[in-house]
Amino acid sequence: MSDGVSRRDFYKAVAAGALGGLAASSVSSLAAEQKPVAPKRMTTILRELINGPGIIAAPGIYDPLTSRIAESLGFQVLDLPGSAVGYATAMMEPNLTLENMAEATRAITSVVNIPVVVDVGAGYGEPAHILHTVRLLENAGAAGIHLEDQIFPKRFHYHVGSEHTVPVETVIEKIHYAIEARRDPDFIIVGRTDAIRTVGFAEGVRRANLYFEAGADMVMPSHSHTAEQVRQLPKEVNGPINWTQSSGAPGEAPIFSLQELDAMAGSKGRYKLINYVNGPILASFKAVRDMLKHLKETGEYGRDPMLDVAIRKDLDATVGLAEYIRIENATTEKGA
Repeated sequence: MSDGVSRRDFYKAVAAGALGGLAASSVSSLAAEQKPVAPKRMTTILRELINGPGIIAAPGIYDPLTSRIAESLGFQVLDLPGSAVGYATAMMEPNLTLENMAEATRAITSVVNIPVVVDVGAGYGEPAHILHTVRLLENAGAAGIHLEDQIFPKRFHYHVGSEHTVPVETVIEKIHYAIEARRDPDFIIVGRTDAIRTVGFAEGVRRANLYFEAGADMVMPSHSHTAEQVRQLPKEVNGPINWTQSSGAPGEAPIFSLQELDAMAGSKGRYKLINYVNGPILASFKAVRDMLKHLKETGEYGRDPMLDVAIRKDLDATVGLAEYIRIENATTEKGA
């Protein structure tokens, strides 16, 4: 033990009430040695990433397994889109409740150690409802939320490109109360606007900057139509952009790589957090559907059994099976 005091002597001194007999330097040194270092909150990690250099890819996961896969591959931040949860539950996003999103968030944050930003749509109500929305998601482990200027309840037509936006003043009020509601000052509030599609590019930029003035930490100006608009946004938006990668469908901007978006971000690094909303859910749907279709048509999986062995090995590693086996080997399966 440092400063010539053994751990046993230290505890004997404490028990005897004889701390006064120990040098102050010895006590402080020992206390410091015993004090655990608290891990950083996910909110703090996310805020540091946003304030730091570089651009961040945030895949649009939708359940614990896709989240674990993303984390195991080295992604630093996850996005939980309402659309992906809507598809994964076969309910569609406009049917999802706040509790549905909170439940999905809790399931994911309990198995990963990286920040998760959660889509809360229009906040599940009016400004007074935002307090409950923010606090429930904070308690569920979210590191932040993105709050949009669409109507509530959301209409299913948004899935086919027909959004309905509300007056900007309404969203500014929601952002104000979202900031007031958060208990953790590092909890990230992202203001999303769909006005580029519903009104025009200039209105989308105007709303994005008004959301910054209202206190948003990032903004998400969605649905640019052209490559030029994507290049122009970081020049006109006055803070970090949480960008949703285009699908490249007709009427949408072309798909840019992460490196291209980083180059567009300029010296101020305006493109910061890049969401890939449709990637995992569409890839999962196609892979499962193709396998089941083959099984139905042929009566077999159609895969090399040794490939399944390798996949199972990766799957076990991703979900952490080895830790549970280790504990059982030391306890209930000891000597078996």
